[in-house]
Amino acid sequence: MAVFKRIRDITAASVNDMLDKAEDPVKMINQFLRDMEEEISEAEVAVAKQIAIEKRFLEQRDEARALVEKRQEQAVKALELGNEELARKALQDKKDQQEKADTYGSEYDKSKAMADDLRHKLDQMKDEFLKMKGRREMLVARADAAKVQKQINHTMGSFGTESAARGFSRMEEKVNQLEAEAEASNELRTPSKSLDDEFKHLGDNGVEDELAALKAKMAEKNQP
Repeated sequence: MAVFKRIRDITAASVNDMLDKAEDPVKMINQFLRDMEEEISEAEVAVAKQIAIEKRFLEQRDEARALVEKRQEQAVKALELGNEELARKALQDKKDQQEKADTYGSEYDKSKAMADDLRHKLDQMKDEFLKMKGRREMLVARADAAKVQKQINHTMGSFGTESAARGFSRMEEKVNQLEAEAEASNELRTPSKSLDDEFKHLGDNGVEDELAALKAKMAEKNQP
């Protein structure tokens, strides 16, 4: 039946081929699963109809068989009552009902075989659908990981190490310049020595010189 036409396509190869052509694999996977769900729903309707046909043929066969037994009993009873004509009619209808029973039985066997085949295919579709749902999480995770890796690779590609080094060098020169300016500014703010300070400093040196001369003189005096 047409409703089962794609069951042969529900394979890893077909899924991978679809993913290769998809711009967004995750969206394509979800769409593929939705398509499968729709096909399974259509298949369930088809199987239900076929089962109904199977049951109807079974009922008709059983009804015809029941009439065959009934007409046989009626024919016997008619003969016992001496009504040969009525017995003949009962036997004729028995023959007709037997033919119907045989026909309905044959149709029942065919419809049952078809229903069993459709049930089997439907079970295959459901099993495949569950497998695909299980693989979906793995494929989505792989797709997400690939997107992250692609983004990182793109970022690293635009991450210029050489340009960053040049930038750092410029900033280092800038810092050195700022430090030099700060040092120069500090020297400018330091007050210069006054004339009195300079004389005072000279005076201090004179005391030291006089002290040294006094020590030398005392040392000469103490010599024998």
